[in-house]
Amino acid sequence: MAASPFQALLDAARDRNLPPVEQWNPARVGEIDIRIAANGDWYHEGEPIKRFAIARVFSTILRLDEGQHFLVTPGEKLRIHVDDAPFLAIDMETEGKGRARRILFTTNMGDVVPVDANHPIRVEERDGQPRPYVEVRHGLRALIARSVFYRLVDLADEEASGEFSVWSDGTRFVLG
Repeated sequence: MAASPFQALLDAARDRNLPPVEQWNPARVGEIDIRIAANGDWYHEGEPIKRFAIARVFSTILRLDEGQHFLVTPGEKLRIHVDDAPFLAIDMETEGKGRARRILFTTNMGDVVPVDANHPIRVEERDGQPRPYVEVRHGLRALIARSVFYRLVDLADEEASGEFSVWSDGTRFVLG
């Protein structure tokens, strides 16, 4: 029997090895003119990085330290600018219902994120609008794309308090 699309994505996420950037503490620290725009596009010296593979590699060595984003290698740590969140959750898969539901997001950089206690959904208000995020890894977040958030809201239950929430992997997440 073939694996479900949900399980196939989950297996791919488990098989993915990322560099151990959390363990690297290079002596050389500086800046590089790289910016990640709010829509997830990457720029170098004001020009778009057109090759997805380059942005993808950079995304694997990204680290958040004291609220600032860095590209980290064993030899250097370079600060970059991030307009909002470094990733964008562009797709969602679900399996199950109610408290037994499991949710997976896929980011614009190909990360597969299982929503659970270690990868929570948080919704912040900005200019009177909800800004939903999911933690990808080690404090790095993905903004949940509007169309994906609408699909997530469709799954939500309205509580007696008026809050809307979803369950994933046994954890409740308030959407608003």
